[in-house]
Amino acid sequence: MHPKDHAIAIIDLGGQYCHLISRRLRDLGFHSDILDHDAPAAVVRQYAGVILSGGPSSVYDADSPKVDPAVIETGHPVLGICYGHQLLAQAMGARVERGKSEFGSSDFDVTGDSSLFRGSPPNLKVWMSHSDSVSELPAGAHSIGATDACDTAAFADEGRRWFGLQFHPEVDHTEYGTELLGNFARICGLVARDPHASRVDDIVEQIRAQVGADSVFFLVSGGVDSMVAFSLCARALGRERVLGLYVDTGFMRLGEADELTANLAPLGLEDRVHIHDASQLFFDRLAGVLDPEEKRRIIGRAFVDIQSEAMRRFGIDDRGWFLGQGTIYPDTIESGGKKGKAALIKTHHNRCEEIRVLMEKGRVVEPLVELYKDEVRQVGRDLGLRADLLGRWPFPGPGLAIRVLCSATRADRIATVIDDPALAPHDGFDFPIKSVGVQGDARTYRRMVALTGPLDYDVLHRTSTRLCNANTDFNRITYVVGTTGGTSIGDASLVARGLVRSRVRVLQEADAIVRRVAAARDLLSTVWQFPVILLPVTLAGLEVVVLRPVDSENGMTANFSRLSPAILHEIADTILTQCAVGAVLLDVTDKPPATIEWE
Repeated sequence: MHPKDHAIAIIDLGGQYCHLISRRLRDLGFHSDILDHDAPAAVVRQYAGVILSGGPSSVYDADSPKVDPAVIETGHPVLGICYGHQLLAQAMGARVERGKSEFGSSDFDVTGDSSLFRGSPPNLKVWMSHSDSVSELPAGAHSIGATDACDTAAFADEGRRWFGLQFHPEVDHTEYGTELLGNFARICGLVARDPHASRVDDIVEQIRAQVGADSVFFLVSGGVDSMVAFSLCARALGRERVLGLYVDTGFMRLGEADELTANLAPLGLEDRVHIHDASQLFFDRLAGVLDPEEKRRIIGRAFVDIQSEAMRRFGIDDRGWFLGQGTIYPDTIESGGKKGKAALIKTHHNRCEEIRVLMEKGRVVEPLVELYKDEVRQVGRDLGLRADLLGRWPFPGPGLAIRVLCSATRADRIATVIDDPALAPHDGFDFPIKSVGVQGDARTYRRMVALTGPLDYDVLHRTSTRLCNANTDFNRITYVVGTTGGTSIGDASLVARGLVRSRVRVLQEADAIVRRVAAARDLLSTVWQFPVILLPVTLAGLEVVVLRPVDSENGMTANFSRLSPAILHEIADTILTQCAVGAVLLDVTDKPPATIEWE
């Protein structure tokens, strides 16, 4: 453990990126601890500095999270981020009120001299996620940065070493954000340590301490996270004390089981994982289920039931076994955080109610739960796992079940033309299809827009950002890449469709084409993740798919990938030719305001 006076206290105010602040400081070689918002000032005073995190609330709401005023008056440097920026300003006597919404990338100008911006250029691209703004700063504080929508996007009281940033420096899409956090750590008087030591030995010791003489039973998906977690437990406990079950839910990618076997063989663990076809059970339980949250809950319960049945079949005494999971940190925060303080964006299958009960009993081991995807890959490299396994695109535990959108109703010609001259040179079609988003650190469930016109990524990005910021009806913007026979997306029809094998098969085939072209065109190393989505829509009697390539470092924020037009059209044309698909769309929305997955 590190001494508190050599660390920064991060006050958790419910933000999606609270833990990411700690991770950024860790990358820089600085220690930090995450504390609850009601942490006593006597505890916080032991640290070298304080960071107030973002959060989904408004500071003027009666039930919004607050901190003890004495926490701010410790005499140590304080940095407020997003909601924390507003909370600090309010405590200083500033006014916070509803302003212009900003979600995603914004242009930020440094407007005042401050030690916080030492070494940064005068103009930055920053990542915003807010609807409230700070105004009327008190004496002693001054604005040190602004955007077009926010005059006080940063402020400082250099005398008291108090600083506020409306944007999120911790996300990788903010330019010089890491340098800003490093400057704050140095303002706190901290000295960086070596951040590059391998984590494997520490994690192995943690596993041994938690599991003791027991063993670990895994539901192995074959993806990066579960394979790294399974390998860590095998390293810690020995191969005879780990047992895995690969469950074919019917929602897996084509060839998934074969890839699993190929990846286990070099580890000498292929006989420690059993393959079980449970696809009929999953299709039966999800029949007629449309709501994305209910899908995730049902899938999570089904995995627990299968795990329980498998433990009985293999003669496993649950008193001598732990359930192992490859949960990583973004899974926990989108599911409401470890303590439920963050807003629920979507319930991950490894955070369903039954899993939480096991966790409360202390019977779940999650070696990767504090790490992000890029850190997991590094741990895998340190373990000696194959590069092609570690380079795989992230794939959700519920599989394609959450990439097949469903509907209970049908309607002809559902797309409504958007009468907005600012969309030019594109035409916009409003679709009554909802997907999950995250705006202001809170969950949204809003409609989709489809744009037609020239493929100009800069224009599409500006249009997408403006539509989602200015209109609370939308959180997802798509672009029509191609249709069958020159049909118009405006002629699409909504269909009453659920999760059935024929629809999943179409998506599996489209997904396989994406992965095949990606491998041939070297996209696997340049695109972070590439979901393919099936909409409950038909055009010319055929399915409609959406391509969702994104660039990210850890999944907490993301930009849509600007694929080469030649590669994009190669993918779309191949899908239109070889699959029962009548239109291919491209998701041109960042995270926020949209999540990476649609459900």
